Amino acid sequence: MSVLLSTIVFLPLAGALLVLLAGGRGDRPDREGTVRMLALVVSLVAFAATLFLWWRFNPGDPDFQFVESRTWLPQFGISYRLGVDGISLFLIVLTGFLTPLALLSSWQSVHKNVKLFSFFLLALESAMLGVFVATDLFLFYIFWDAVLIPMYFLIGIWGYERRIYAAVKFILYTMVGSILMLVAIIGLAYVHQSAAGTPSFNLLDLYGTTLSWPMEKWFFLAFALAFLIKVPLFPFHTWLPDAHVEAPTAGSVILAGVMLKMGTYGLLRFAFPLFPNAAHYYAPYIAALAVIGIVYGALVAMVQPDMKKLVAYSSVSHLGFVVLGLCTVTVYGLQGGVYQMLNHGVSTGGLFIVVGMLSDRRHTRLIAEYGGIKAVVPQLVAAFLLITLASIALPGMNGFIGEFLILLGAFKWSAWFAVFAATGVILSAVYMLWMFQRVNYGEITNEKNLRLADLSGREWAMMIPTVAMCIFMGVAPGVFLKPMEPSVLRTIDRINQVRLAAASPAAPAPAVKVGLTGGGGR
Repeated sequence: MSVLLSTIVFLPLAGALLVLLAGGRGDRPDREGTVRMLALVVSLVAFAATLFLWWRFNPGDPDFQFVESRTWLPQFGISYRLGVDGISLFLIVLTGFLTPLALLSSWQSVHKNVKLFSFFLLALESAMLGVFVATDLFLFYIFWDAVLIPMYFLIGIWGYERRIYAAVKFILYTMVGSILMLVAIIGLAYVHQSAAGTPSFNLLDLYGTTLSWPMEKWFFLAFALAFLIKVPLFPFHTWLPDAHVEAPTAGSVILAGVMLKMGTYGLLRFAFPLFPNAAHYYAPYIAALAVIGIVYGALVAMVQPDMKKLVAYSSVSHLGFVVLGLCTVTVYGLQGGVYQMLNHGVSTGGLFIVVGMLSDRRHTRLIAEYGGIKAVVPQLVAAFLLITLASIALPGMNGFIGEFLILLGAFKWSAWFAVFAATGVILSAVYMLWMFQRVNYGEITNEKNLRLADLSGREWAMMIPTVAMCIFMGVAPGVFLKPMEPSVLRTIDRINQVRLAAASPAAPAPAVKVGLTGGGGR
């Protein structure tokens, strides 16, 4: 039996334990360099393992690959089950790609207890990887909640002035949805036991579980709430700006780049295919919230005086596009949604890195404190420009492909949703380019900006792969879209297999299918 997935998941955690040993007892500044290098090497080895997984992956197989299954708690039907398909593959690679960049971004900004900081960041990587490969719902829930612990400490210890408030708010919001989802998971397993005679938390077994309409509706809402809070979708978004603003740069990179994708991934992997009647019924309502979030996030971002808060609200807008794509239940919409998860991770992660670079130099993120720095740090501004263009979906950059596919799928599903969502593309260009212009162009009015240093070797090591991925994903999207398409088609088939027999006569599932493409239509 292959143990590749277990190796990928637990390698960062093993490295985190090594970091604790290498750091010695207490806070040892003399071992800071050793700890940083060891954590970076571990994260690079983990990234290499994800690339090996991609290389070994069969792009024509829609089912889970590299499956690992071991009995864990047989009396409860709980097993240790891992698997990867075309939907989760690139989210695993994205996690491996961003973690070394996050560690590098903390090189100059984190000097308090570097050992624990590196430990929590590597432990967080293990938990996030576990979320994307777990195919047992109980195991998935363990990884889902395990993510909260290291992120709480990353924000609460190494964050800024209101870090405790932001960390507690992050935990409370996420835990509310998580507890409801746990109840629904247990209920779903109980229903399966009643029907099949044996308990099971295996996702593939639960896909075929027949539910009454009221039960399916409530289970779906419990799952969806947990995932929509994590996205976060309007109006569940208020924890995100606080968490981003108060988190260290590395925390913001991982939060925006990977953790928010756990919510959209959960919708696609669990909520929609497990409860297809409810998914079809509630999709228009969720899509409406997504469109509101697209416009709202863009408008609020436009008036932010803080660069980091502006980028945080841009995530609310951009993730609204992803949710809209998933709600269309079309090949274009789902592929665009998954691809936009990757695009957002790379470009928004890059934006937070750039903002962190400026903050390290000036110790402020206020837009008004800058202006005219293009003449002083032209290399940094050039990288800033390319990542900004990727974020606003300029053709030829990665963001364009994802948003184009999402709008194409949305237009086939509902032209009005597509029209209103498209305004978010225009607004995105407005607030991003306006921010870029105010920070980098004009006259230098603050003398402190005359002494800024341009990109260092370490910063080049962050910018080159980030910009390269923005361009490569924009000009060669087929490299990513082709492997995910079979799994997307399989997921659409599961969602469109509406179990009318399970629904009560009053259940509106057949009516809400109007406008949705059936049978995997594009």
